Amino acid sequence: QVQLVESGGGLVQAGGSLRLSCAASGSIFGINNMGWYRQAPGKQRELVARISSGGNPTYADSVKGRFTISRDNAKNTAYLQMNSLSPEDTAVYYCQAVTHRVYWGQGTQVTVSS
Repeated sequence: QVQLVESGGGLVQAGGSLRLSCAASGSIFGINNMGWYRQAPGKQRELVARISSGGNPTYADSVKGRFTISRDNAKNTAYLQMNSLSPEDTAVYYCQAVTHRVYWGQGTQVTVSS
């Protein structure tokens, strides 16, 4: 079992920045990819970014050049640095960890005001 706890969400003005953290605990040695997804009201959950155990990132087109995913394996933590935020980025952001199963965190709200 893997437990994921997100933090760092909040309210920010357009153009601002936030940094999300996802701390993993439990059976962490089996974690391969970690990722961030988001779900806006009335929309499906979508991939924002993922990072492999070796540190290779993948980004959604909508966040390329603005968001950076990183991972500190020593701290069992993944991060999402979000810059140049726009109201379209408003959503609940969820952390995901993949072993032979998929685990989700509880989500953290990000609200960007115009």
